[in-house]
Amino acid sequence: MFNHLNLEHILFLDIETVPYFPSYADMTEEWRDLWDYKSTQLRKTETDTPATLYPRAGIYAEFGKIICISCGYVKQVGDQTQFRLKSFASDDEKKLLTEFSVMLNKHFSKPDHKLCAHNGKEFDFPYIARRMVIHGMELPAPLDIAGKKPWETPMLDTMEMWKFGDYKSFTSLAVLAHVLNVPTPKDDIDGSQVHIVYYEDNDLPRIVTYCQKDVLTVAQILRRFRGEPLIRPEDVVIN
Repeated sequence: MFNHLNLEHILFLDIETVPYFPSYADMTEEWRDLWDYKSTQLRKTETDTPATLYPRAGIYAEFGKIICISCGYVKQVGDQTQFRLKSFASDDEKKLLTEFSVMLNKHFSKPDHKLCAHNGKEFDFPYIARRMVIHGMELPAPLDIAGKKPWETPMLDTMEMWKFGDYKSFTSLAVLAHVLNVPTPKDDIDGSQVHIVYYEDNDLPRIVTYCQKDVLTVAQILRRFRGEPLIRPEDVVIN
């Protein structure tokens, strides 16, 4: 399954996002009014308020920002199959997006190159593109998909692959890793804690480590789909 894919031409990635402001109280009046309206669509209980819902703002590109993009790719070095990881992380979102864009255009912009993420088509890929547009940046070739048909876009999504045509299904990365016997990436923090680790603990390196584990897990899942052995810890190289 999926054995037609050349793993050396796939860039696996994951992003970590946080609300643009540290807290609801830190928002400007204009942004607070916009979030107040948005939060009315998110309320599920009477106790939900714009302030209590604000930690979720990071999942929306209009109200959040990217603090880390981690990438990985397979590299055959003689008889050894390496998995090379690199992260772009910064408090300056435009800086990390620029560096990521340069890398994409230089190394992963050929017609047979692909991007791969878990739930990437619904989250990671459009989020990156939207934030680049917000910053007035030109989209790198792999993300510039306007006018392309779905099968023409260079994007792979392991969650979509797992659906096998079932559009009702959502399977988290942690669940899919567990059922496929892939070591869990959720052994420290999870996505709901990233904004706390970032704004309260000021620990971006910890978030980078967490993001890199997710990238490796996505690659491992694709190898499981293909019936291939998992990448060994000693074969992971962090640049």
